[in-house]
Amino acid sequence: VTFDTAFEHIIRNCKTSIRDGQSGTWITDEMETAYCKLHHTGYAHSVEVWENNVIVAGLYGVSLGKMFFGESMFTQVSNGSKFGFISLVKALKEKGFKLIDSQDYTAHLESLGAREIPRELFENILKEELQNNSHVGKWTEWLK
Repeated sequence: VTFDTAFEHIIRNCKTSIRDGQSGTWITDEMETAYCKLHHTGYAHSVEVWENNVIVAGLYGVSLGKMFFGESMFTQVSNGSKFGFISLVKALKEKGFKLIDSQDYTAHLESLGAREIPRELFENILKEELQNNSHVGKWTEWLK
């Protein structure tokens, strides 16, 4: 597992992954460009899962303060995105992050320990955690 070594590859695979029950993606060309710009400015980050020197799964999102806002994930092997997500959770926990916002609550995320929280609690956590300084820049070394 690596961090921020292939952001464009990760978002492109998230964009083109075929998903059960979906006929398209919310990741338009404009959204892809915007997230790539956020990555180049040090706010959007990727997690890459490698097998035999090939990326087989990954995810990306935006980090502000001590919050990570997950945007999308993909996998080409069984449990690949789970491995990437669990690795991210462990690394962020070590850095004092309190919450990962997955935005959509799914059975897949529930299997990884996600749970819904009341909006008021989320807003309180958000207000508190965004007061922390953001780590701006690549996570390649920072999350090792």
